[in-house]
Amino acid sequence: MAVIGIDLGGTKSAAAIFDENGKIIHRNISPLDKRAGGKVGELILGQIASLRHYASENRLTIRAIGVSIPGIYYASTGKVWAPNIPDWTDYPLLDELTSSLNDSSIRIKIDSDRAAYILGETWQGCAKGCRDAIFIAVGTGIGAGILIDGKILRGSHDIAGATGWMALDRPFQQEYVSCGCFEYHASGEGIGKVARELLMKNPNYSGILRNKPIEEITSHDVFDGFSLNDPIAKQTLESAIEFWGMAVANYVSLFNPEKIIFGGGVFGPAVQFIDRIRKEALKWAQPISIHQVSIEASILGSDAGLFGAGRLAQLEIESAK
Repeated sequence: MAVIGIDLGGTKSAAAIFDENGKIIHRNISPLDKRAGGKVGELILGQIASLRHYASENRLTIRAIGVSIPGIYYASTGKVWAPNIPDWTDYPLLDELTSSLNDSSIRIKIDSDRAAYILGETWQGCAKGCRDAIFIAVGTGIGAGILIDGKILRGSHDIAGATGWMALDRPFQQEYVSCGCFEYHASGEGIGKVARELLMKNPNYSGILRNKPIEEITSHDVFDGFSLNDPIAKQTLESAIEFWGMAVANYVSLFNPEKIIFGGGVFGPAVQFIDRIRKEALKWAQPISIHQVSIEASILGSDAGLFGAGRLAQLEIESAK
């Protein structure tokens, strides 16, 4: 039995054939190259066609396809909202895949990237064997895949896990409207934004971050500055550690998970702060459950969503038995 997993991101689409044990047999990666709307759908269909051709040549039978998308998948309609892909505000992805494949023997399952991340980790990552675990994805934005009693928590309208909007500070700022409080302060984009704000408030600062125009400062620059003991980079990341720790504390107190896993592009360089995040969480969390949880970094890295998409496909087959 073989399945296809597709992990669609804001800049590329990764696709792979998996065997039943979760091993990648063959993969391809295609850049989006500023595609929008139906052109992105065509790209996905092209990847599927290429992988099915490979499977046919190698006598593999594809039983299901799993697709991870960077946004919200509405299970009741089969439509997708993906804010980083132009013209994907209500995109009929399931209908497009079903009609184009025109093969009832291949099952299709779509879900959000945050759901895929935690599924990938429970299948082939550091959450193997867990029934209660949370994946906090910190990249350009922040989202969380939440596994409760072995099942993905989706909420009444499939939006559970939009953790970027977690309220972790006060007073409310108008800037939180577009992305949420947590994301504003502690996402990859947020880290760059906080550093730029601090630079504008400190006109006499002459550290390493002054080597670039303020408007060009990114989280990468902040991490580089931190490694060189730059004071504004240090202040920015000290703040982010506090927010990450408070978020962990809230998840631990609400859900009592076995593991909380940090992933996404920021973790990455922020892996060095895992112990400090735990110390911060200890201040805020329910005092028994915080000692029952393991806080770790993803071992699948940028492949977490791809493995999760493969797991989506495999679970779809299992559900049909």
